Amino acid sequence: MSELTNELLIQKLQEKFGDQVFDIQEPYGLVTVTTTRENIIPILQALYDDEMMQFQFLTTMCGIHYPDNKGQELGVIYHVHSLVHNVRLRIKIFFSEDDAVVPTATNLYATANWMERETWDFYGIRFEGHPNLIRILNVEEMEVFPMRKEFPLEDQTREDKINTFFGR
Repeated sequence: MSELTNELLIQKLQEKFGDQVFDIQEPYGLVTVTTTRENIIPILQALYDDEMMQFQFLTTMCGIHYPDNKGQELGVIYHVHSLVHNVRLRIKIFFSEDDAVVPTATNLYATANWMERETWDFYGIRFEGHPNLIRILNVEEMEVFPMRKEFPLEDQTREDKINTFFGR
């Protein structure tokens, strides 16, 4: 079995997926690509099934919110790991907050179950096909998604905190 390097991984991604993956970068040695939500599950499935690459571990998955990025305000980031080669890959997808629906990855990775629930809980991103998409850390009655940047980080009406005492 040949060694999977970042250069070989990028070459294989371009051969296999062509223009379905774009914005290919390598910050801090971590290969990072962007794709669309229509392509995310087929790409994850192909990476999982590939006999050479074997990206069969979902390390983490989380939501992101860029309110100034019109039409692509929300996103999901997947970190998959090939334990055989000890190589990781980051895959990003972006979409509008008006249409925050992404296909579930629970059929591929059991760990996606809780990560998708957490992403739903904090960002309001709905995972189509998820077996039990309910809040896990916030109360069910909560109508907002706390990790979205719609609210200030601190209560602006508090008077007990004087900025000079906190180095601000």
